[in-house]
Amino acid sequence: MQNYVFVVDTNKQQLNPITPKQARRLLEKCKAAVYRMYPFTLILKTAIDNPTIRPLTLKIDPGSKFTGIALLDGENVIWASELEHRGHQIKDALLSRRQLRRSRRNRKTYYRKSRFNNRKRSDKWLPPSLEHRILTTQTWVKRLMLYTPISELWIEKVKFDMQQMHNPDISGVEYQQGELQGYQVREYLLEKWGRECTYCGKKDVPLQIEHIYPKSKGGSNRVSNLCLACEKCNQKKGNRTVEEFLTTKPNLLHQIKSKAKKPLLDAAAVNATKNKLVKVLSNLLLTKTATGAQTKYNRTRLNLDKKHWIDAACVGDVNNIKLLTNQPLKIKCNGHGTRQMCRTNKYGFPVRYVPRFKYVKGFQTGDIVKAIVTTGKKVGEYIGRIATRSTGSFNISTREKLVQGISYKYCKTIHFKDGYSYAF
Repeated sequence: MQNYVFVVDTNKQQLNPITPKQARRLLEKCKAAVYRMYPFTLILKTAIDNPTIRPLTLKIDPGSKFTGIALLDGENVIWASELEHRGHQIKDALLSRRQLRRSRRNRKTYYRKSRFNNRKRSDKWLPPSLEHRILTTQTWVKRLMLYTPISELWIEKVKFDMQQMHNPDISGVEYQQGELQGYQVREYLLEKWGRECTYCGKKDVPLQIEHIYPKSKGGSNRVSNLCLACEKCNQKKGNRTVEEFLTTKPNLLHQIKSKAKKPLLDAAAVNATKNKLVKVLSNLLLTKTATGAQTKYNRTRLNLDKKHWIDAACVGDVNNIKLLTNQPLKIKCNGHGTRQMCRTNKYGFPVRYVPRFKYVKGFQTGDIVKAIVTTGKKVGEYIGRIATRSTGSFNISTREKLVQGISYKYCKTIHFKDGYSYAF
């Protein structure tokens, strides 16, 4: 089951999505043409007078790394996607740039007095890595509004109680700051440990909260000392420390220790962006919010799998859901490149320069092309994202592999660069 196909009329007004079978018939009879590849959209060649429009509902499950998006026609999920953010890449790039800049200042202008308060941020300022999550979600909501008649939007507004994660026994006057209505510790542990047993890796079994260092030997209730284990592993470990229990598995021991100390970055990112995201989207559509507990209740009651796009479909008031698609469009944020004209090595010294002009033979890096090679050692058909070279010999990243050295003569653009890559 594939996603439904978006349709616009000759005046680029939204019509209701149609099934893939209906889309093929329109293309075969030359009544429509391909308007856009991702998301796949058709444009009709004839006008329709007074079309019947059924309003659709857009549902979003925002996350730190992935955001689930689902489009519903009543109870039917007709289109879905999973948006992969690149907040961590932005953070790493800014950190690298800051380190190089400070190193250069220390070498060149070490005699200058330090100035730290010459720039001020607004109260609503967010780090670029977090602002990116809001802007990409807003971009895709606007894009879907261009091609579909969306009447309302549901969004999951998750609240992570950071203090209760660190100390599950906190209550009453022990709170100095924070939100009392938070995410439960068990829900956070399920996300952190991948919904599987920490010691044996079993999935789809009842999991118990387990102390990595037992309380009888001084272990605490902090979330960094908690993990999930199946009943067999929990009883087998008993009151032994994790080092004693995993003496013969040093690799697993190192993995558990490093993961247990991992900070609550994802929870903090969701907390920091949830209010602004709702505010931004409410300026576009009638927006309603729902809790994470309600989403999980709906998904469990309907016996659905744990996936980002399915979570999105379960957001809000749900009586029943019919999945008319099981193949969501996977969208990955790649960005629009960089304005840096000089590439540097790890020490900050220039190693090569980039061309001033982005276009080579009418193509630019990031375009999705279809190449049909008829001669040579690389005969075949390739569809993927290209990386241009000034020689006119491009690299194409397909779903399976990277194909190098494809001439521009064999390439045909099917989707211009827009900062994203797509897959199913």
